[in-house]
Amino acid sequence: MRDYDEVTTFLGEWGPFQRLIFFLLSASIIPNGFNGMSVVFLAAVPEHRCRVPDTANLSRAWRNHSIPLRLLDGREVPHSCRRYRLAVIANFSALGLEPGRDVDLEQLEQESCVDGWEFSQDIYLSTIVTEWSLVCEDDWKTPLTSSLFFVGVLLGSFVSGQLSDRFGRKSILFATMAVQTGFSFLQIFSINWEMFTVLFVIVGMGQISNYVVAFILGTEILGKSVRIIFSTLGVCTFFAVGYMLLPLFAYFIRDWRMLLLALTVPGVLCLPLWWFIPESPRWLISQRRFSEAESIIQKAAKMNNIAAPRVIFDPMELQELKLPGQQKVLILDLFRTRNIATITIMSLLLWMLTSVGYFALSLNAPNLHGDAYLNCFLSALIEVPAYITAWLLLRKLPRRYIIAGVLFLGGGVLLLIQFVPAGAYNRVLPYIVMGSLTVFIGIITLFFPESFGMTLPETLEQMEKVKGFIIKNAHEQPNEELQRVKSRRVQSARASVPMHLGNTTVLIHGCVHQFRSSLNLNVRGFYGGSGLGKNQEIQCRRKKIPKF
Repeated sequence: MRDYDEVTTFLGEWGPFQRLIFFLLSASIIPNGFNGMSVVFLAAVPEHRCRVPDTANLSRAWRNHSIPLRLLDGREVPHSCRRYRLAVIANFSALGLEPGRDVDLEQLEQESCVDGWEFSQDIYLSTIVTEWSLVCEDDWKTPLTSSLFFVGVLLGSFVSGQLSDRFGRKSILFATMAVQTGFSFLQIFSINWEMFTVLFVIVGMGQISNYVVAFILGTEILGKSVRIIFSTLGVCTFFAVGYMLLPLFAYFIRDWRMLLLALTVPGVLCLPLWWFIPESPRWLISQRRFSEAESIIQKAAKMNNIAAPRVIFDPMELQELKLPGQQKVLILDLFRTRNIATITIMSLLLWMLTSVGYFALSLNAPNLHGDAYLNCFLSALIEVPAYITAWLLLRKLPRRYIIAGVLFLGGGVLLLIQFVPAGAYNRVLPYIVMGSLTVFIGIITLFFPESFGMTLPETLEQMEKVKGFIIKNAHEQPNEELQRVKSRRVQSARASVPMHLGNTTVLIHGCVHQFRSSLNLNVRGFYGGSGLGKNQEIQCRRKKIPKF
């Protein structure tokens, strides 16, 4: 039977239809960029100190000395969470005693900020921290806010692939887009921190689901030679564009509720794309909705000004596809045999530890020395040349060595930060941990099977032959054990298995490079082509890359 890519070769690789899908799906990723990082400004912590009520009977001298000083980075600054006991200094003020001259301030009794806090508005007019006083005894709620967002990312990663397999790529793409936009809008009306974080979990679910399904849909519609560009210069670059827009919005909108409102607008603007983005023909074929798939292909040919063959799908092949379905594959099948389980676990480690470094650095960008908005913008901007570099490297070099090389480089730089002068050890420790983990996973990456220039496996029995540093002939006779699962196809990791855990993030996206079939497709050969195609590894060596 023919491969799907072979059947649709007449469409070409980079016609008006493909360009439209490329840019519209990439544009739909933009809201993911700023929603994923919005907590940087929504939960920013301004400088603060204990409030001293205007009604307190204090002289100007005592009011100016009502906050004890503490040593921070070698200089004395007002304490953020303590003040001198108000009743005591009010008594001293009434007696006419002067602070520092008549009274030793270091001997005075202190108390917590029982009257609340005063927050600086030099940088932020308001954040959720100032709204609900998430400082001092409640300062743990701020990092928990970020973590709960990524809990939503984890949950969304589990369900997005399953839902898109069941209800279709297009439907779930726009449903999750609506979830992300709608619940971001509802956050504006949060009355407390608990309500905000519950909604934030749901936003996280929509955010990653939208991202994953858009990626799947694009790789299933676009041809082989365009997929590497879509997955790097398309999806990733437009994510970075959204990330770059975040500090621009935040710079001009310093109130967190109005900022959230502004961030929901691009999501609303993406909803009309429903009338321009088609369903995945591959998914329709897997559901035996052949006439709908053929209609989409016919429209694509018309848009590309190409005469489509009178018969696109061979009736004999369609008849064979209508035979009784084969057994479905579950996520646990990724751990059923030692070889596949090893590759799965290594993929988990790769994405988990890479995500730890990426999100830790990105979320910490505003805390670096200098302007918070500029730091965040530069953190996003630097991703663009990184994606361009990745695209160029992926075209020419083995995957394992590219990944290991950049991980060694990034981990080494993080480890060297400890030698930068003027820093407390507790501030350096996170970089040491991130650097060590990055170098460690760089070593693990060298044990992945190489996929550059290889035909990727489509079934479990073919996957079992992927060993160590070499991909064996995927068409060798399977052993007796694998004969029992001969007809079982692996759900694509990009549809059913991707798991993001954000700070606890895991994305089994590396499995895409090992498991290429998708959607519980109960077919081989002709319609066995997965969304990522026979060469999602994006083999451009025999295809000319379209020019931009």
